[in-house]
Amino acid sequence: MESLESRISKAIWESTYKDWLDIIDSDVVIVGAGPSGLTAASYLAKSGFKTTVIERRLSFGGGIGGGGMQLHKVVVDGRALKVLEDFKVRYSYLEKYDLYVLDSAELMAKLASGAIDSGAKLIHGLTVEDLIVREDPFRVEGVVVQWSSVLLAGLHVDPLFIHSRVVVDATGHDAEVIRILERKNPSLGIKVPGERSAYSELSELSVVERTGKVVEGLYVTGMAVAALNQLHRMGPIFSGMLLSGRKVAEEIIRDLS
Repeated sequence: MESLESRISKAIWESTYKDWLDIIDSDVVIVGAGPSGLTAASYLAKSGFKTTVIERRLSFGGGIGGGGMQLHKVVVDGRALKVLEDFKVRYSYLEKYDLYVLDSAELMAKLASGAIDSGAKLIHGLTVEDLIVREDPFRVEGVVVQWSSVLLAGLHVDPLFIHSRVVVDATGHDAEVIRILERKNPSLGIKVPGERSAYSELSELSVVERTGKVVEGLYVTGMAVAALNQLHRMGPIFSGMLLSGRKVAEEIIRDLS
């Protein structure tokens, strides 16, 4: 029999190869494994769309993990309860504040497991460095990807491609995908002014309202919506993030069906 070391390496290479042959042609690529990205991934995959989530870090959850200033709790309002129940996230109601409180670790873990259990594929340590586009008419048709470790090392290594029907920018405050669109396709007139200072009540509503399509083939969700539209930030309340993820999934399902 082959050595254990040989079998370990072959098992990993073979399984990874099979996964990547499938991932390379996806229906939806979601960039960012934060609250809105994972929420969207679950609903999309559950609806039968081949969904790939790309996360540049070796973790998931985006801004959830830090809780409120490293306290291990976050809150939502009553609008998000249906999403919490879909993901089986436990919560408690504090009547005097009219808010629902939940553990940040549980929210992170259950959003991720919900997306994976629905059939989405989550790839860590992968960065989107460019977009695949088509002209006349303009549309986005996928992403150009590189291992985050290669970029951190400052190495010159050519990237590879993931073709998809739709790309979703769920990269949070930096709106990284839309900034690529802004920088490399200036004729579109897309500008990313960045988010405004905190105004939680207004931002919780406006982020959800402005969630959706940016150009053909590219959608935006979560705090990337605030960066694109110069909306206020809201802090460790995640109703808007969850609802934004659900809304972008509903729009994509409608547009692709």
